[in-house]
Amino acid sequence: MAAKPIYKVLFVNQGKVYEIYARHVSQAGALFGFVEVEELIFDARQSVVVDPSVERLQIEFAGVKKTYLPMHYVLRIDEVDKQGVGKITAAEGGNVAQFPIPMYSPQGTKGGPQEH
Repeated sequence: MAAKPIYKVLFVNQGKVYEIYARHVSQAGALFGFVEVEELIFDARQSVVVDPSVERLQIEFAGVKKTYLPMHYVLRIDEVDKQGVGKITAAEGGNVAQFPIPMYSPQGTKGGPQEH
């Protein structure tokens, strides 16, 4: 029997790039425009050297069964052979950030689809 797949998810949150690993990633059925990530996996190896970014990640997601990420914050989702080390890093590119744009316009508004 094949092992369960492992996904590496990169997303932006408050000016930082998060790299997390999970067993299940899908489009959130109940929440339009979100990616559902569940069964988060953290580095199982216990080492003497503690990486502060890994520790912050574990603290931030402690007790989380599922997380829903806005689709426009997700940078990349990869299916990988083995788990790497999750981390939080500073986003490159200075202090300019893209303003979140709506996925669609409501019916009957300017710029949105019109019924005929």
